[in-house]
Amino acid sequence: MTELPGTYHEADASPVEMADAKSAWAAEARIALEHRAATYNGLFYYGELAREVQDRSRIRTSIPTHRWIGDVLGQVGRDCHDLGEPLLSALCVRQDGTIGDGYGSALVELTGGTAPPDLDLHAAEERLRCYRHFGATLPSDGGRPTLTPEVMKRRRTAARNAKAEVRRPVCPSCNLQLPATGQCDNCGAAFR
Repeated sequence: MTELPGTYHEADASPVEMADAKSAWAAEARIALEHRAATYNGLFYYGELAREVQDRSRIRTSIPTHRWIGDVLGQVGRDCHDLGEPLLSALCVRQDGTIGDGYGSALVELTGGTAPPDLDLHAAEERLRCYRHFGATLPSDGGRPTLTPEVMKRRRTAARNAKAEVRRPVCPSCNLQLPATGQCDNCGAAFR
């Protein structure tokens, strides 16, 4: 049995240069992302989009997705920017629901500015622009920038944990927050 090349045509297993494969995948990614943008809060995960572009193009690779998907999304982002469209690349997130640092790097490259401090929020705003631009049926209020479910869950958990920490009891004598032991580190009074 002969070994397949790293990147190849599905039909005949002939090799494909990676640059050519990325170009083909970027064209297919744009189509897939436009289609997904037509659904309010529609998203792709990197692995899902990688499978989709390989299925559509019939060009396969054994190279791990994380080694090439950023270049494909970067090309889609450049095309969107050149056409004055919202960045479809904002619709593709990592498995943990975050947009990833590559999105910030692409923004810097495209705009010449600095990356926003909250990439996930910026991507949520850009996704809403995509839904509006590419014809999604929006809620009656026009829709809102929506973080991915995974990011929302982590942020809610962090906010709950921060709130729980703030509610720790305070020593009535010293007015200092009590440690978990319930004994004031300042005056030594014990409270439960």
